[in-house]
Amino acid sequence: MAVILTFLGKGGTGRSTIAIATAKKHAAAGKRVLLLSHDPGPGLGILLGTPLTSQPQEIAPNFKAVQVHSASLLEKRWDEIKQLEAQYVRTPFFKQIYGQELGVLPGMDSALALNELREYDNSKEYDAIVYDGAGGMETLRMLGMPEILSWYIRRFRQALQDSDLGKALSPFIQPVVSAVLTVDLSGDNAFQSTKQVDNLLDKGKETLSDPNRTAAYLVTTGDECAIATARYLWGSSQQVGLTVGGLICNQNPVTETISADFEPLTAASIPTRSGDNWQPLIDALPDFSQAAKAPKPIDINIAQRQVSLFLPGFDKKQIKLIQSGPEVTIEAGDQRRNILLPPALTGKSVTGAKFQNSYLIISF
Repeated sequence: MAVILTFLGKGGTGRSTIAIATAKKHAAAGKRVLLLSHDPGPGLGILLGTPLTSQPQEIAPNFKAVQVHSASLLEKRWDEIKQLEAQYVRTPFFKQIYGQELGVLPGMDSALALNELREYDNSKEYDAIVYDGAGGMETLRMLGMPEILSWYIRRFRQALQDSDLGKALSPFIQPVVSAVLTVDLSGDNAFQSTKQVDNLLDKGKETLSDPNRTAAYLVTTGDECAIATARYLWGSSQQVGLTVGGLICNQNPVTETISADFEPLTAASIPTRSGDNWQPLIDALPDFSQAAKAPKPIDINIAQRQVSLFLPGFDKKQIKLIQSGPEVTIEAGDQRRNILLPPALTGKSVTGAKFQNSYLIISF
């Protein structure tokens, strides 16, 4: 399995430049690297000196790059859906709709990109995958998709099983889920064959929550808006369970003010790139293997009956706590996180909550 790295920050802070330097650093260390771009524009290809395509192409020894094209991915998945529909549905009704006609709905591109990332990870052809996405909330919602989908499945599965609508849709849901999630859901009843989906989502959540497997790094300049955006994305990352391993100040020194704003993260200053000379940038990059030393997004202490969430960038007024059955919902900024409590805490009511030193500490 590969190490997955991504970069978060305001547009124009140089995330793509940092992503390329990171890929080059890992490749120079003998790691097999894939740089995966979710930006359909030509910018990354210009920086690399090679136009990117939808197939991985070699940029340098141990270093390949690929550009996700949502329209072509949708066409590919649609063809798979039609094949499965013909197999499982007595009267197929999508056969006259062609993938080449379909537009990409909002949010669908993120799901397609996440599935591509998962498949490249599962291929075992790479030791490191550097994901160069939008770098903001779009990236976080994409990476947090397994967590959100798990919640919806937990809440709606039983309702669908018990409803006439669910029984009517069952023959069609099976091929659709099979195609979108690339799993085998063959069987008499789609709702009885979803263990693979559960396992797939659980695996996605485990990958995201393990800092030795997946980590993000904040990128900022000295601009006040860029610094504020990085702090906001830092807190938002915790809401999807993504560890932020450090801060990268692009073309700007690490001042005392910046250090204080992002404490306890380790900060690195990256110089301006000169022509095709990437080595100074590579040398200035942080040690990505140390991401596990950064604060964990969540810590559950069963002995003390406490759940602690690290929520930097927010204040007490921006955080809302809701308990519903076995779950606790945390709202911070523009995101909600549903925490499924372990058996030892299930059924226990919240007895107190306090916010101090960027930690929300919930007692049961």
